Amino acid sequence: MSQPEAPKIEFPCANYPVKVLGHGKDDYEAVILEIVRIHAPDLDVERISVRDSKNGRFRALTVYITATGIDQLQNLHQDLMAHEYVHMVI
Repeated sequence: MSQPEAPKIEFPCANYPVKVLGHGKDDYEAVILEIVRIHAPDLDVERISVRDSKNGRFRALTVYITATGIDQLQNLHQDLMAHEYVHMVI
């Protein structure tokens, strides 16, 4: 049985959500935004959402960018995952 194909993204794709889950350190948001801005300088700072886990150990940060291509998204994912604070990027 074959896997269903992932939906195709048409680039540029405005309002592309990037969710980053990591350690709830004091500078977590600043660190993540610094990395995202390297790849997507036009990130919408008005739409950033931050949620802490129940025990405050983890923090989920969702940002919206204009995705310009697969290379941009792969490089962003790679750079975020390389940071010690980050556990997962969706």
